[in-house]
Amino acid sequence: MVDVEKFLEEPGERDIAVKDVFKPKEFEKLKAKMAEVGWPDVSDYWEAELKHRKIVSEFMKDPLLGSKRLISMPDRVTNTINVVDSDEPVCRPTVINMYSEDLSNLDTWFDKWTSFMFKNSVRIPISETESEETVPYKMLQPISKAKYPDITEDEAARSLPIQTLCGAIFDAILVHMMNTVVDPPVWQSLKKTMVENLNKQKVPHTVEILKRSYSSSDIIALQEVSSSFVITAQNHFADHYHVVPPSEIDASRDQNSILMLSKARFPNGATSEITDLVYNSFPEGVKVPVATGDILAITATDASGNDYVIASFHGDTNGLATIPVVDAILQTMASNELLANHKLIFGMDANTYQHGEPGKKQDVLEFASHFVSKGLSSCWGDRPNPENYTTFNARTYLQPQLNKACKSSEKREMGDVNPKDFILFAKEQFDVVHTWKDNTGDEKYIEDMAFPTLKFPSDHGILSTVLKEKNSVNAETDE
Repeated sequence: MVDVEKFLEEPGERDIAVKDVFKPKEFEKLKAKMAEVGWPDVSDYWEAELKHRKIVSEFMKDPLLGSKRLISMPDRVTNTINVVDSDEPVCRPTVINMYSEDLSNLDTWFDKWTSFMFKNSVRIPISETESEETVPYKMLQPISKAKYPDITEDEAARSLPIQTLCGAIFDAILVHMMNTVVDPPVWQSLKKTMVENLNKQKVPHTVEILKRSYSSSDIIALQEVSSSFVITAQNHFADHYHVVPPSEIDASRDQNSILMLSKARFPNGATSEITDLVYNSFPEGVKVPVATGDILAITATDASGNDYVIASFHGDTNGLATIPVVDAILQTMASNELLANHKLIFGMDANTYQHGEPGKKQDVLEFASHFVSKGLSSCWGDRPNPENYTTFNARTYLQPQLNKACKSSEKREMGDVNPKDFILFAKEQFDVVHTWKDNTGDEKYIEDMAFPTLKFPSDHGILSTVLKEKNSVNAETDE
């Protein structure tokens, strides 16, 4: 990775023209493929805007290509496609995902890349019960000037073929770079090891950790869960847990918040889903940055007859939705007489930060002050320690947004090292008996260790707490 960093930071004479990596013959083949699907010609854009650029200084590190999303948008949609009836996703032939076939030369890569984009069909989930067959190029979305103002009117009008061309150039440069700095057998062998452990085995590793270390939990709240994990969990935990996905899953990102309820503690599982009520409780006219699948809120009754509202939530990258979602949950409960006496337990990836920025990034202490003002407390108490981190990761240089890459010497300072995860509850209802975090899968947390690792598949630590109901001897566990 240090060699990759050096290639991109100090390319020198290796900063050759785009046309010397993504050659004109490849452009002509790609142009023909795009014409076959009815997209407009972009030969003028190739000639004037792309082919003569230097691959590093003028393409990979061009901030305008980044702000226009001409590289990151097609990567987001086609990088890794979760498909129906398989734990393994379909991956675009590129260096930066779990694609495991041969990328030792550009000719091999290009043939596989064009087949992936324009020929090979995939069946993707569009709801919990429905799916559709498509081809990856059909999944690309136009780039709107209203949303991304740096894009020109012409680029927006032809954004499908232009983003496809930029994506192809980006992937070609990555293949060229890797085969330049490291012998292909070396880097591809290392990649296969990482792919196997971090991607192909992500679901099995997650299931194994939950079974080994957390099988006594009453409630498990998970975020950014794929539809394939839901199916796997329903199979593996059928004897002991109700696995509850949202009724409306996120089919495109395939990142969903789910809940697992112990059948011993909650024999009837979820009695209702109230996610729509939560969405409807956002203030009118206020845009809250939540996507389909980010929120799951349910009601459940435990074996002793106690009624609960239980929620799982994945916050947006900057944490700006976290306070509005907490408020919406509380408003939902307060405005519905059937929920007024329910106890709240709320597990979340709040995406809060040690050092927030007003209106830009949610500060963790500001978040704590807010939930305390609403009568809530957390597994970390009323005032969490801003240095009690639950994430430690840093973006490498193998990605489409190099402005977000961290140098190998700056992982601690520039990485995502923040206190992001919480379990909330009504302060008048519960006391915390014990809280711990885990980034190993063995109920232990190693401070200052970057993760995910080959054995721990998540970029967030597992957070666990034992809660004791006030005036009761009963305790319950929530992750």
